[in-house]
Amino acid sequence: MPNKNLFCYGLEGSLPSAQPLKAGPFSLVFEEGGLRYLRIGDREVVRGIYAAVRDRNWGTVTPIFSGLKIHAEPERFTITFEAEHRQAEIDFWWKGQIEGSRDGTIRFSMDGLARSTFLRSRIGFCVLHPVRECAGTAFVVERSDGSRVEGHFPTSICCLQPVPGMEEMQSLSYPVLPGLTARIQFSGDLFETEDQRNWTDASFKTFCTPLRLPYPVEVAQGTRISQVVTLTLEGEAPVSRQSSSPAGVKISLDLGVQSRLPQIGLCTSSDGEELSEREIGRLKLLHLSHLRVDVVPSEAGFESTLARVAAEAHALGAGLELALFLSTEARHELRHVGELVRTQRYPVRTWLIFSRDEWVTPPSLATLAKESLQHLMPEARFGAGTNAHFCELNSSRPVYAGIDLICYSIHPQGHAFDNASLVETLEMQKETVLNARELGGSLPVAISPVTLKPRFNPYVTAPPPTPNPGELPSEVDVRQMSLFGAGWTLGSFKYLAEAAAHSVTYFETTGWRGVMERAKGCVLPDQFRSVPGGVFPLYQVLADVGEFAGGDCIVTRSSEPLQVEALALQKGSRKCLLVANLSAQAQQVTVPDSSGTVPVRVLDEHTVAEAMEQPEAFRSRMGCRLDSSKEGPRLELLPHALARIDLDMEEGR
Repeated sequence: MPNKNLFCYGLEGSLPSAQPLKAGPFSLVFEEGGLRYLRIGDREVVRGIYAAVRDRNWGTVTPIFSGLKIHAEPERFTITFEAEHRQAEIDFWWKGQIEGSRDGTIRFSMDGLARSTFLRSRIGFCVLHPVRECAGTAFVVERSDGSRVEGHFPTSICCLQPVPGMEEMQSLSYPVLPGLTARIQFSGDLFETEDQRNWTDASFKTFCTPLRLPYPVEVAQGTRISQVVTLTLEGEAPVSRQSSSPAGVKISLDLGVQSRLPQIGLCTSSDGEELSEREIGRLKLLHLSHLRVDVVPSEAGFESTLARVAAEAHALGAGLELALFLSTEARHELRHVGELVRTQRYPVRTWLIFSRDEWVTPPSLATLAKESLQHLMPEARFGAGTNAHFCELNSSRPVYAGIDLICYSIHPQGHAFDNASLVETLEMQKETVLNARELGGSLPVAISPVTLKPRFNPYVTAPPPTPNPGELPSEVDVRQMSLFGAGWTLGSFKYLAEAAAHSVTYFETTGWRGVMERAKGCVLPDQFRSVPGGVFPLYQVLADVGEFAGGDCIVTRSSEPLQVEALALQKGSRKCLLVANLSAQAQQVTVPDSSGTVPVRVLDEHTVAEAMEQPEAFRSRMGCRLDSSKEGPRLELLPHALARIDLDMEEGR
């Protein structure tokens, strides 16, 4: 029997420890060589400070830490450690020292040495500024030439990188409380700030080296790199008090704010195999709108793939989301694909038009595709945009005439890979939809696809290395089969639904990037320890959502959205609340009161085995586990657990 860590987040080992610390009025956390969540009371001042090594393709080289020493007192601390970044030809070492003082000053230094010669895109500190607190806030920048620049953090997602006014900085200051300003000083390189919401990160990031300088750059063996980031407070800081912890997490509903649920689809499996009857039966329970199939007409053999996926869509009662990647021979390719669709009567519901040669669909190509194909199925929608990040769409800002949808993809691992960072991206998915609709002239937004890891790297300067024998492909994340993956999926759909996205295409049908495992099991069972023939926990989330297909989403609010999230669904007189514990700690969750006893089904470390191996039996049973309290009905969720609550609520509650 796998241990609970494997169920929770896909690995048997424990997660890195997080050390709470104090520095005068600041509370913060030290974790994996960096600082997180620097707060004064309830006000987050800095989301994170850490050092990163990025290879020539902008891949992050994971460090190995050693020699950690932490000396913590009630109002101050000192930390020292060493870090090694080794990958292929890269061998970089540095010593870190962090000091937190009683007056709130925090100084983080790195002294590094290149122990080999290699190409890098970036080496140095990153400082993250929280979006919720900083968006629209005034800032003052001191530049390397001694000049000062005043401005405001952007409210909408900034299409310019770096943010105007935040270039070549030696210091950055912004207010955090009335009469109190945070000042962050940088030394050892030139720093600038970008809007990471473009990649769904919940932060503005100050980093080095400026993007205007050429990269990648050779770092010669023996090169020393030293940098310092110092955070100080200017003004009267509040007296540090031990805050009283709230009694758990509270979920509330706003019954007056609803939106139609997005249409949900899946990508076809990348393994190229046909779905079995059992897999089709289980996928039918998701009530899918569509299957996405990628078609590259300039490559041989796409016809058989299109035929297979069209047959699967027909068996599921779904349509096709046909992502068409066109070359310079687009007119010929469109005639060929159009003839196939016409003669075979493929059920195309949506055309997504992309270019093989450009990251963003040229408007002329989108127009040509619609003129060539719209007569085949007049009700099919045409989408254009990018197969890559929202960033590409935001920076290009194409103007489409006659297109029905604007589209882009989402994944949460552009810059960080730990569980907490992935959770932080959830709310920003909503921001991208709102901004995409704005720049697209109010066009409906299609998100296709949503994946846990990037499918490709659009920023490569050299071919990426192939995995070593026995290693998982770079596109595969073991959390796909975990309770954490299910909670992340719930949070993703919550925010995309509340943003009124038109459609969302998730993951794949089967395999290690899908919603269930093939009957024969995984080809690397020691690295990806899925249950042969079983479903993944996130399947249960999509099945719950599928029951309400064509219904509405009710806006929910969590008192601690980085710990617990909720999704409320309604169709006719039925209402359902899905709740996910996104943390590695048990959570007491208070939910809206109901007019009677309500059935509850919990998916946690005790029930997940049945949910994976016998999903139909798991879904057939509901229990009642709500405890009453003066705040309202309450349930305890174990780490990374999920709950479904079928509500019977009176209007206005």
